[in-house]
Formats: sequence, structure tokens, C-alpha cells
Amino acid sequence: MTTPSADLLNEVRTFRARYPDVRYVDLLSLDIPGHFYGKRYPIDMLEKVAAGSPLKLPQNCVLLGVQGGLFPIGDYCFNDGDPDALRRLIPGTLKPVSWEREPLGQMLISSDGTAAPIEFEPREVLARVLQRLASKGIRPVVAFELEFYLFDRALKHGQPQFPRDPFSDDPDDQPNMHIERLSRFSDVLRDMVETANAQGVDANVITAELGPGQFEINFGHCEDGLRAADWAALFCRSTRGVALKHGLRASFMSKPYLQAPGSGMHVHVSLYDQAGNNVLASNGQRPLRHAVAGCLALLPHCMPVFAANHNAFRRYGAMVNAASRASWGFEDRDACIRIPESDTRNLRIEHRLAGADANPYLVLAAILCGMEHGLDAGQEPIAPLNDNRDSGVDFPKDMLTAVAAMRGHPAVNESLGPEFVKVYCENKRQDHLAFMQEVSAREYRWFL
Repeated sequence: MTTPSADLLNEVRTFRARYPDVRYVDLLSLDIPGHFYGKRYPIDMLEKVAAGSPLKLPQNCVLLGVQGGLFPIGDYCFNDGDPDALRRLIPGTLKPVSWEREPLGQMLISSDGTAAPIEFEPREVLARVLQRLASKGIRPVVAFELEFYLFDRALKHGQPQFPRDPFSDDPDDQPNMHIERLSRFSDVLRDMVETANAQGVDANVITAELGPGQFEINFGHCEDGLRAADWAALFCRSTRGVALKHGLRASFMSKPYLQAPGSGMHVHVSLYDQAGNNVLASNGQRPLRHAVAGCLALLPHCMPVFAANHNAFRRYGAMVNAASRASWGFEDRDACIRIPESDTRNLRIEHRLAGADANPYLVLAAILCGMEHGLDAGQEPIAPLNDNRDSGVDFPKDMLTAVAAMRGHPAVNESLGPEFVKVYCENKRQDHLAFMQEVSAREYRWFL
């Protein structure tokens, strides 16, 4: 049994009264690669869970690979009997789903906050980092920005095609960064924002990005780090669903076109003390520089988090605003860590390295660990790009090198948890090896 919550039970009952046609609710949680898994529950059973009945799913669901398979990781998956683990309902996340053919609801679930949290569950990893910062009197405020591409729904020879433009049959007629492109795709973009808002996500500003069919949608700043990552996860799900409803395909793939910019997950983070003062702005902004130094120090050892798959490494150094080294700068979009111009109250870092298809819980956890590491060490960072365009620290450019750099790093193990690091690195290593087990058409052209 779980502890019953009057507020949670009232949330379910209010939802049932407001949406009487909804018979089922998808209970969702994010696995290591950043995909949702879960169960579709009859809504009357959901009310029983809210009242205290246990909610369990297999623990090893968290360990699924990109294609849904399981890998042997220590005793997990094949030598542990595939045990169930408790999950709990996340309050405030029960919302209607508008992109399916039939009335449906969805709600986030997690093992964090249960009697036995799963050490390697992404939301639990972030929860532990936030709890540690809270014990030091530090409260992060976070805002995600997510870039994505729209494609035509039909692939051509397995490859994505530019989205159909309602005003032009010319695939090259894609005015980058122009407000006109927002008008051309206004129906689907407006639906994406409104649907995200209906999910409780504070999605707001829309930008037409540099790539053909590429857009960015920003979220409001959130004082709850877990909720900020929830927003990013839920936004990806609803955006894909809305695109399909409009006859399109939305993808957060890091680098869908070699000759066009990749899609990033940009994360704005500021830190506040218990009195509401901006920690980064104190003492002549020295803590800001220390936080930057910590992020740069851990960045090369967190690359499997920021670049979560083989394709994600293609972003780095390939086009504008995609760094090839760990760097920082003031108002500089070529830097991994950008310091936007702001007043003292809103001073923050913008971490720009992660691919858009990375796991938002883990990306935020890694960023916060870097900032914490820097504040504790009190070291000054390397020169900003504003002073030296060659300033920077090398980081791994392939998954196997990145996994090795992460697996053995003491500070990363201590900050994110050694069990998580072991499981995550092995999951990524085996996913990468599985991906490589195919002979490409290029190999035949070059070597046959």
C-alpha cells in the first residue's frame, strides 16, 4: 500500500467529473534513453491507486535500450528475476490527451519518493541531486528550450523529407529565422503550444530556427527542478502527437541533416539561497565563475548524458552554434556555456551542449552536479571565448570514449551515484554496439 493523499484523490475525482468520456489513463515514466514506458489504466483503478493501492511496474523497464531491448547489466535484467518496483503518481500531472483518436488521459509516475526508489531511474537521479542542493540551502530555477524539426509524414527511402509548405511547392523555399515561416506552419505550431499548455507545461515563445523545418519552443522559468524536467519530457510526447495529427512528423533527433544545424536542448539555470538571493550574483559574481569552472571540469565526463546516442555526436563542430570544445562566454552562442545578459536577480548560465533527444532529467542532473562541483572547489574557469577564441577543453567525440571517461570519474560517480553511472554507461555501451551491428550501404560502396 502507498500512503493515500487527499489532494491526489481529489485530483483524480475532479478529472473524472470534468472528462466523463475518458475511460483510460496512460501512466508514464521516462526510461534511460528518454522514452516513455508505462501502463494504460482504467480510470476507476487509478482512483484506487490514488486512495492508496500499490502501483508496481517491473524495475527493469528503466533499463530498456533505444529499441526497447534489455541488456545484461550486472545482475539486472537476466539474473534478478525481473522484480517489480513501487511507483507513485506525480501530483498535478493528470491531464487529457487531445492528439489520440479516442478520449484518453495521461499521468506521470515515478519511483522517487517511494519506500524503495530505483537508484538508476532518471527522475530519481535528479531528485537526489536536488535534495543534496536543498540541504546546502540552494534552490535552482530552471528553464528548458527545445529545438526540433518538422518532416513530411512519409519518409523517402527511409530518409526524412522537408515538411509540406502550404504556400510553396519548392522544398528550398524555407525562409530561415523568418517570422513568415511561423505563419506558414502556424496551425501546427499553435496547436503544439496550446496542447503543451493543457498538459501543464508553460510553453510560450516560438522561433523559426536555421534548419529547413526547424523550430524552437521555450518554456517559462520553473522553481521546481523536477517539474521543469517533467515539462520537457511531456512536451516531446505531445509535440510528436500533435504533428501526426496534422499529417507531419516531429523529431527531436540531434542531427537529422548533415548539411543543416542540429537540434539542441538548451537549459537555463540560476541558483538562489533560502532568502531568495541569487547565489551566482554574490561577491562580484565569483560564484558564477566557480559554477562555470565546475561545469567545464565535469562536462567531458558527462558526454554520454549530453550526447545520448551515435547521431548526437554529429552536432559538435559541424555547423554554427555547436561547440567542438568545452567553452564558455558572455552572450556567445558558440560556447557550450553561455552567460546571457541579465540583471543581478536573473543572472544564470545557459548550458547549450545537450542534444534535443537527451534525457532531460539526466541533463539537468549533470548540469547541477557541475555547478555544485565548481562552487565546492572554488576554482576560476579558463578564459571566456570573448577574450580568447581558442579557449576550450576537449571532450570525447564518440560514445565508447565518452562512456570510458564517465565510468571512471570519481566526482561524477559521487555526484550522480555509482550505481547509476555503472548502469547508465553499460546501457549506452551496449546500445552503441548493437547500433553498429549493421553493414551500411556506404561500406558496400567503399569496400566491396
